[in-house]
Amino acid sequence: MSIIYILIPIAILLTALGIYLFFWAVKSEQFDDLEKQGMSILFDDKTVDEEQKNNEIDVSSDKEQSNNQ
Repeated sequence: MSIIYILIPIAILLTALGIYLFFWAVKSEQFDDLEKQGMSILFDDKTVDEEQKNNEIDVSSDKEQSNNQ
């Protein structure tokens, strides 16, 4: 019976901690974009960066060719 005197305050502290952490997560905008992490696995950031660099090289080479003509 005396164990209840220990378990009830521990349960109250853990509940209060959980509520605090939940409100902290909401305040720090942890739940704003729930789909980003799920979609990020489908797209590789390096591929996008490489494509942008390739596009920049293509555009600059097209400008050089048009200047040469």
